[in-house]
Amino acid sequence: MFDLDKWQEIFITISKNKLRTFLTVFGIGWGIFMIIILLGAGKGLQNGVERDFSAWATNSGFFWSEKTTISYGGFQPGRNVTFTNEDTEILRKKIAGLSYLAPRNRLRGAGNNVIYNNKTGNFSVYGDFPGYSKIQLVDIAAGRFINNKDISNERKVAVIGRNIKDVLFEDQNPIGKYIKVNGINFLIVGLFDSRRTGEQADRDTQTIYLPFTTFQKAFNYGNRVGWYAYSVKPGYKVSEVEEAIIANLTKRHSIHPLDLDAIGSNNLEEEFAEISGLFTGINVFTWFVGISTLLAGVIGVSNIMLIIVKERTKEIGIRKALGATPGSIISLIIQESIFLTAIGGYVALVIGIAIIEALAKVVPDDGFMGPPEVDIKVAVGALGLLIVGGALAGIMPAKKAASVSPIEAIRVE
Repeated sequence: MFDLDKWQEIFITISKNKLRTFLTVFGIGWGIFMIIILLGAGKGLQNGVERDFSAWATNSGFFWSEKTTISYGGFQPGRNVTFTNEDTEILRKKIAGLSYLAPRNRLRGAGNNVIYNNKTGNFSVYGDFPGYSKIQLVDIAAGRFINNKDISNERKVAVIGRNIKDVLFEDQNPIGKYIKVNGINFLIVGLFDSRRTGEQADRDTQTIYLPFTTFQKAFNYGNRVGWYAYSVKPGYKVSEVEEAIIANLTKRHSIHPLDLDAIGSNNLEEEFAEISGLFTGINVFTWFVGISTLLAGVIGVSNIMLIIVKERTKEIGIRKALGATPGSIISLIIQESIFLTAIGGYVALVIGIAIIEALAKVVPDDGFMGPPEVDIKVAVGALGLLIVGGALAGIMPAKKAASVSPIEAIRVE
């Protein structure tokens, strides 16, 4: 039942020393404010990193050839390892966990390598298989990606990025038009956008994808493969498939079993796991800092309530002399403690969320850090935890107040 007199008494008590009340409320609210800001900033950083990784399949990896560092099988160290189409066929047959295996080549050379009418540009040109789009994920804005018929028929077709379209075609539709790549005509069949933003998106969309077989033949690459991208089937770990691939290639190319530098590799699954672990650690640290600050605030409330009880010893004694029960005294003190913590926590919650919302509107989507955000359920949960702490903070002062002897209290000057 709502007791107006009790609440009026609480307001009168806390307004007697406004500076002390303000500092107490500020100390309590600072903990909630810290949690909100740190969680918001951490989530913004996580959003930025996850956005940058969203263009890649999480169950994927890469491997490439290097130079040998150990003599083996009659070969001296320093030998260049070269992958071929035969490696591709053998790996597809022998490595059970492979979902997609995409051999890749990149056109070398400097200068403007792409021409459309009187416009030129220097862009990244790759030879790829259709499966590569399942590893580096792209959004097809118009037309299509490379398909199996392009590979088998060695078609001279190209899929270009948005940036290339803006440079060479401006407002024109590029689909169905021809570009020259190193002097060879290619029909544009697709236009793609990157799933990333900012500079990374600009870099992604300065890319031209050509059918792998066409690339090898048109640019005299023979049967050479520059490197591989791959993804694994459900139930397989990238590390297991990576180990099987490297073991197979090590044997095929007469590489010493202990020569770990002859074939390089990159495991995106492990990178994603490391990033997830990093953000888990950041969240744990955030809660540790926030809860530590909350505890400091709760202890501060307890100390302030002890001071208030001491100041009101005579008043409490008179109350008890007039028939006030220990329960009513305890209820009054705990209620006052909860009120202070609730006010401090709520004000800090509102200010913290307002700052996060304001930052979310001005932080660019294409920056390293994405727009910050806070789960309102988590924020309200933290406030609830603080209020419980406020109730606990009032228990000891309340018990002390309830134990005051009316006779001794009246003697207090």
